[in-house]
Amino acid sequence: MRGALLLIAVAAVAAATGCGTKGVQVASDDATYQGAQIFAQRCSGCHTLSAAGTEGSANRSERVQGPNLNQRPETMADVIYAIRNGGFSGAIMPQNIVVGVDAQKVAAFVSKYAGQDVSEAPAPAQTATSSSAP
Repeated sequence: MRGALLLIAVAAVAAATGCGTKGVQVASDDATYQGAQIFAQRCSGCHTLSAAGTEGSANRSERVQGPNLNQRPETMADVIYAIRNGGFSGAIMPQNIVVGVDAQKVAAFVSKYAGQDVSEAPAPAQTATSSSAP
């Protein structure tokens, strides 16, 4: 009986804390912390972004899944556009999922932390040309 109660308590805590998420990884004194919290609350069901501790859905092959923002850098202007217009690809994302100051906070957070898993391709090697002009 005692073991069953412990198991129920552990399951309840896991459900309440969002099983499968790691929690916000941004320091509470970071200027984008509130944006990270809002993102974790409103966007975690579809978007993966490590700084917010979100993993989105495991089913990346579905059209309704938002992009993995660890692998996609975003500008603040693009994030605001996506929030206002329901994303970029046919209004899959709800329009105005956050508005006003909250939208600005989310955009600042996403633009700061998105794309951190992207490694830039090396720039083409520059060759020194020794040809002289006639």
